[in-house]
Amino acid sequence: MKKSVLFVIDSLECAGAEKSLVTLLSLIDYSCYSVDLMLFGHGGVLEELVPKEVNILKPLKYAEFAKLSFLRALTYSVSHLNYKMFASRIHYSVGIRKNKCSNPQKAGIYWRSVSRVIEKNPKTYDVAISYAQGIPTFYVAEKVKSKKKIAWVNVSYRLDQFEREFQRQFYDQYDKIVAVSDSTRNIFLESFPQYNKRMKVIYDINNPRLIIDMAYLGNGYEDQFNGVRILTIGRLAYQKGYDFALEACKKLKDKNINFRWYALGKGPLQKEIEDYINQNGLSEHFVLLGVKSNPYPYIKQADIYVQPSRFEGFGIAIAEARMLDIPVVTTRFDAVYNQMVHGKNGLIVDMNAEAITDGILQLLEDSSLKDEITKYLKAEKKGNIEEIDKVYELLG
Repeated sequence: MKKSVLFVIDSLECAGAEKSLVTLLSLIDYSCYSVDLMLFGHGGVLEELVPKEVNILKPLKYAEFAKLSFLRALTYSVSHLNYKMFASRIHYSVGIRKNKCSNPQKAGIYWRSVSRVIEKNPKTYDVAISYAQGIPTFYVAEKVKSKKKIAWVNVSYRLDQFEREFQRQFYDQYDKIVAVSDSTRNIFLESFPQYNKRMKVIYDINNPRLIIDMAYLGNGYEDQFNGVRILTIGRLAYQKGYDFALEACKKLKDKNINFRWYALGKGPLQKEIEDYINQNGLSEHFVLLGVKSNPYPYIKQADIYVQPSRFEGFGIAIAEARMLDIPVVTTRFDAVYNQMVHGKNGLIVDMNAEAITDGILQLLEDSSLKDEITKYLKAEKKGNIEEIDKVYELLG
C-alpha cells in the first residue's frame, strides 16, 4: 500500500526552494508514494513542471478571498453575511503597515491574523512536510493530521526573542527538522538549540541531467548583445543583495566595460531597483528579465554568474551555474562554502559592491584564471540526486 505524503509550500514561483521541491518531486517513486501538494499561492511558473502523478490541492478559501479587490471582498462578505475573512484581511494589512517587517515577522503577523479562517486539511497523512519556513510550517503544525511531520529549513534566519517564542509552539509539533546546509542547521540551532536531536541535513536536490537538457530548450537572450553577459537570479528582495549588484554595475559602467547585467526574478524591490536604474543611466547595462519558467538557457549563455546575496540557505542558483560550467562570483554568505571553492569553481568575495566589482574584473582581465575555473567546473561532480535516499529514509 502506498504511503500518503503531503508537501506544503507558499507557491511555485521560480525561486530556490521551489525549484528544489519540483526536482525532488520529479525523482519520487510514485509506485510507493501517493503525493498531495498544497500551495498558498497558485499560478506560479514552476507548476507546469510538477509531475502528473502529484495531486495539487484546490486553493484554500482564504487564499481565493485574498486575491479579491478590497471592494469585491467587502461585497462578498456582506452578501454572505460572513465578515470573519474580511476582518482577518484588515487585521493583517494593518499589522504589516505598522512596522517595517522581516519575512519571519510578516509570516507571524499573517498567521496570527488569518489562521482562524483557514480550514483544516480533511485527510490524515502518513507524512506531512512543510517545505518552507513561516506559513507552511504553521499550517502543517496546526491544520494537518499526520502520523509524522517534517519541517524543511531552507533560509538562514536569525530570529528575535519574540519570533523564537512564537515559532517554538509550531516546531514542537514536528518529528524531524531538515536543514538544507550545515550552516543553515547551525543558525537555526542558535534560535532553537532544543531541537538538535531532531535535525538532519539534506542539501537542496539538483538533477544535472534535467538542467543540462533544459538549457538547450528555448532561446534565452534575444537582445543580440555581443559583449560580456553577467547574470543574477533571485527574488528582488533585500536578502539577494541587488543594491550591491546595482552599485557594482555602475562601477563597471564607469570603467567603460562592454557588458550587460541581467536579473531573473521579481519581488517587492522592483520599483526601487527600476528607479535606481533610471536615475543612474543603467537602462542599457542592468536589465530586469522578470521570471522565466526555464532560466537555464540564460545561465548557459552567460559569461559570468554573480550571486550578491546577504544570506542563503544553500544557494541553488549557484549550483545550477556550476552544473552548466559558468564561472561564479559570489558574496561570502554563511552557506557559501558548502559548494564553492575560492579560486577553483569561482570567486568568493566580501559582501559589498567594490569586492563584487573586483571579482568580476578579475575574471574579465585574467583569461587564464577564467579558463582554469571553467576547466575545474567541467571536471567537478555534477548534482546530488543521491540526496533523495535521505528523503526516502525520512519518509520511511
